[in-house]
Amino acid sequence: MPDGMPTTASQIQSHTLTEGDVSVTLLSLGCIVQDWQVAGRSVTLGYENFESYLENRNYFGAVVGRVANRIRNGRFCLSGREYTLPITAAPHHLHGGPVGFGRRLWRADPDGSRGVRFSLHSPDMDQGYPGAVDVEVYIKLTGRRLIWEMVAQPDRPTPINLAQHLYFNLNGTGSARDHVLRLDADSYTPRDKTGCPTGEIAPVKGTQFDFLSPLRLSAADPQGQGFDHNMVVNTGGGRPVAELTGTDMHLRLWSDQPGLQLYDGGGLGIAPGALPGQSHTPGTGICLEAQGFPNAVNEPGFPSVICTPDQPYFQRTEIEIGPLP
Repeated sequence: MPDGMPTTASQIQSHTLTEGDVSVTLLSLGCIVQDWQVAGRSVTLGYENFESYLENRNYFGAVVGRVANRIRNGRFCLSGREYTLPITAAPHHLHGGPVGFGRRLWRADPDGSRGVRFSLHSPDMDQGYPGAVDVEVYIKLTGRRLIWEMVAQPDRPTPINLAQHLYFNLNGTGSARDHVLRLDADSYTPRDKTGCPTGEIAPVKGTQFDFLSPLRLSAADPQGQGFDHNMVVNTGGGRPVAELTGTDMHLRLWSDQPGLQLYDGGGLGIAPGALPGQSHTPGTGICLEAQGFPNAVNEPGFPSVICTPDQPYFQRTEIEIGPLP
């Protein structure tokens, strides 16, 4: 068993952040958000028991990496050398490998009831990636806003691309495809039939990916083709890059990352151990994963995800959930 991979649920620690009517339970396994409650309602999908997170095939609530999303055929070249990574979503490498960051036990240092600082050491050739990396993820609750500050310091050039992988259902139950979405994204990266980007950056106008004005997901995709695509978001200016609205709750997301993976949970299936009232069936949770572009290591036209000792990785993402005004 790789270092940091738990074998029993008893190895997992939990810490709950609280402020007002908001509570967020975090796990030392994968920096997972197990449960996010607003006014007594769970607004993210999760499992009730720690045992279910030992598998967690859907990456519920985790911070995924060393490289989030897909790397084509599990291969990339860096400094004249080709690296081969394990295939986790055939034919591609996904979310850092079978024992990526979302499946590791992190050191958890609570900062009172408002934050937890998680740290992890990833050794050279961990899951096939070159270089050792020291990672720190600080998750804090401020008012109704949950903030991720992620820093990764490599000892040599290596790809790094982290992402929070929460599934949102602002109604607490039922289909999330009834939610209304707005994305500050003029473009997206089309993908091939294997789910990997083609390398093109295309405008959203005239496609099902045009959420520049608020639109119900089911209306944008009436034939149910589904969403699992990287959106090219407009960062800066202080405006949220994403807004999601349920029946009576509203989500706003800010991030400094160039991409945001929109996934409508089409691959979900019934699994034991769901939080009370949740079904975990297809379409019951929406992912808004702020990150670098998928397969950026193989696409020179995409923003680079190569980090170095002099240019370490950093991400700040903020998500606020509260009742509609």
